[in-house]
Amino acid sequence: MRLILGDSVDKLKELEDNSVDSIVTDPPYGLSFMGKKWDYDVPSQEIFEECLRVLKPGGHLLSFAGSRTYHRMAVRVEDAGFEIRDQIMWIYGSGFPKSHNIGKAVDKLQGNEREVIGTKIHSQKGVKAAEERTTIGAGAFGEPREADITKGNSQWEGWGTALKPAHEPIVMARKPLSEKSIVDNVLEWGTGGININESRIGTEQITINGQGNDNLFHGNFSGKIDNPIREGRFPANIIFDEEAGKILDEQSGISKSTGGRSGNKEGVGQNGIYGQYSGEVRDENPGLGDTGGASRFFYCPKTSKKDRNEGLDDFEDKYYAAGNQAKAELKRGNVEFNANKGKGSDERHNHNQVGVSKNNHPTVKPTDLMLYLIRLVTPKGGTTLDPFMGSGSTGKAAVRGGFDFVGIEREKEYMEIAEARIQYEKDNPYNEETKTRITVKKEVNEKVNKFFNF
Repeated sequence: MRLILGDSVDKLKELEDNSVDSIVTDPPYGLSFMGKKWDYDVPSQEIFEECLRVLKPGGHLLSFAGSRTYHRMAVRVEDAGFEIRDQIMWIYGSGFPKSHNIGKAVDKLQGNEREVIGTKIHSQKGVKAAEERTTIGAGAFGEPREADITKGNSQWEGWGTALKPAHEPIVMARKPLSEKSIVDNVLEWGTGGININESRIGTEQITINGQGNDNLFHGNFSGKIDNPIREGRFPANIIFDEEAGKILDEQSGISKSTGGRSGNKEGVGQNGIYGQYSGEVRDENPGLGDTGGASRFFYCPKTSKKDRNEGLDDFEDKYYAAGNQAKAELKRGNVEFNANKGKGSDERHNHNQVGVSKNNHPTVKPTDLMLYLIRLVTPKGGTTLDPFMGSGSTGKAAVRGGFDFVGIEREKEYMEIAEARIQYEKDNPYNEETKTRITVKKEVNEKVNKFFNF
């Protein structure tokens, strides 16, 4: 394992050709997020060309992107020499709209009166910076304030400027094969395919009976399936977080998977394909026959409040923002902003509020999500690379899944956080079945270890 401090455009050149099995990364989106210099643009074509060089033939790249700048990311990945294979959609329910109220702005400009139709309480405490700008209607410093809910009569009432953010696309690309076929490439390099079985959704058992190629009977079929049981549903190119999964289930309601008979009449295959079938005819249902909401068809990684700060006990508390509105408020100096106060005990996993955390990286991804992506495209025990490591979620996930890892990060502040988080994962192995640490050590080893490179 190697953690490298420096700019990826330079440090990638120090890695050997064809030396990593996969690349899983959450790079800058090119949105100038919170004024961060590192987010001024999506990664350059040069960086993706270096990624292509160090990746083994057939190796996959999974790169998160912003909804507004995905096209720029995908084009640069493709122009670097990758084949675009798919797009995975990471859907979350915690986004908050950052939309300008055009109707209200028009009334203010024209001096129109607005009808008061109700009141609301700003649950966040006011701060001087916000009070001076009157941006959030904050009252006296440290006190909540009641504000009017108004409605105008102009033709632009109800118009805004932005949608609620609810997804981040992931570029799924592959380095061209070096061999004549995918089978030859897998045997030569161990890369080229995706790990379907390790990425199945759920652990329900599915009974497979009398299937030919592509679930169709072509010509003669005789005999039984050697391994008639498999677990989970086929992985999809959509992933939901817990909140989005709950919203989907509320909309879909409860349904039962019925499947269909696997034992068709002799001489008739599934989907009406005719041919001779002399094997055993069974009445089992090849579907799961389970009951639940629609989210059960998709992977929904769980989030944990502990995940972000594990291993950082010795670090100072710092402010961070979760959600677009919270990011804007923190930028204004409103460190008390919380749009979820009073909405429930979990407060939507701390989304859309300014919080205090030892890990102040603004775009921390859940470890379970990153591990799922690594497993999807990395051979067991293989090496995955993250050239934009941030606070180390990909490295932490790699350790948890038994993979080797190479991470590059240019900001020393985030490198120190990543070191500590990854070391904690090494010292305190995580049991994925029970969702608990196997052995939690009271003291974590020194942050700088033999696998850290500076």
